[in-house]
Amino acid sequence: MLGLLKNKELLRHVAEFFNVLSDETRLKIINSLMDNEKTVSEIVQSVGISQSAVSHQLRLLRQFGIVKYKKVGKHVYYSLDDEHVEKVISQAFEHIEHKNEKE
Repeated sequence: MLGLLKNKELLRHVAEFFNVLSDETRLKIINSLMDNEKTVSEIVQSVGISQSAVSHQLRLLRQFGIVKYKKVGKHVYYSLDDEHVEKVISQAFEHIEHKNEKE
């Protein structure tokens, strides 16, 4: 793992990844998608923010490879890009919950 520290390009990408995850709204959207794929309308209902705000955040999450989408007829369904995203988020939540239990 120490060899990765010498790869500045990789470090920059990992820092950008965590920067994107540092927004509470984006975390809510990601958490909403951990159950199953959803349309923008379903995400709006789940997260409780405006459709334009959800669309803006989804665009950013797509740009960084955190979510993907597929079109089925007139509907667009969003999901997490792969199991690695879910694993990182799940472990982060577990870590914080564990730390809070110790306090």
